[in-house]
Amino acid sequence: MSKVVGVKFRNSNRIYYFLTNNINIKKEEKVIVDTERGLQLGVVTTNETNTTDEKVENTLKKVIRLATVEDTKIQEENEKMAIEALENAKKIAKKLNLNMKFIDCNFTFDKNQLIYNFVSDERVDFRELAKKLAAIYKTRIELRQIGVRDKAKEIGGIGPCGRPLCCNCFLNDFNSVSINMAKNQYLSLNPTKINGICGRLLCCLKYEDDNYLEMKKDFPPIGTKMKVDGIEGKVISHNLFKNTYTLEKKDKTTIEVENKKNDSNK
Repeated sequence: MSKVVGVKFRNSNRIYYFLTNNINIKKEEKVIVDTERGLQLGVVTTNETNTTDEKVENTLKKVIRLATVEDTKIQEENEKMAIEALENAKKIAKKLNLNMKFIDCNFTFDKNQLIYNFVSDERVDFRELAKKLAAIYKTRIELRQIGVRDKAKEIGGIGPCGRPLCCNCFLNDFNSVSINMAKNQYLSLNPTKINGICGRLLCCLKYEDDNYLEMKKDFPPIGTKMKVDGIEGKVISHNLFKNTYTLEKKDKTTIEVENKKNDSNK
């Protein structure tokens, strides 16, 4: 059994989990952790929790040590340098006529890597840009071309629901979202209603799609002609929550009918 803590990094609401490495760690403390990109300084946002899952233990990185005052000063210096590095990258990219919109950049704590995130409508050959940046900062340069959904995940914001963006808070992966999911929920297909601030379909359309499909399966399909209690008509809408559907009669008047399993076969 191992102990883990959740850690947040600069300008991110996402929580990453690390093994405590037998270090006594409290919430809100700053720590130096080992990541895929090298050492990083973050803030502990959860209390220690136990895990007995061997797969989890084998995949998680470790906390290296509690951050010192000197570590905090180094991090602040890194952040100041990153602001300058971002402006330099923009200037160089402009001179090279590269169609790039930079989102942010940051140094790893040990300055072994300088990472840029950018968006572009086309594939960008940034090799010359990387060479020029490496010559200035004497470190490994990583330029990451991200999509608009990744941009929203990096930057964050408030969704139409009034809450922070799911992708910025807890979504680790982007699941496929289709227009059929909006149709399953009988939503208006107006892009301003079903698209997020990234311009793509709302991730939350996926959350309840299975429930809607389960609820719909016992309803007669819209457009079905049927006879209920001697009244003939065509199904024109469903109300899943009231468990009713609307039947339009030949004279164009409508009635609300309680849904019963398999009543479409009557």
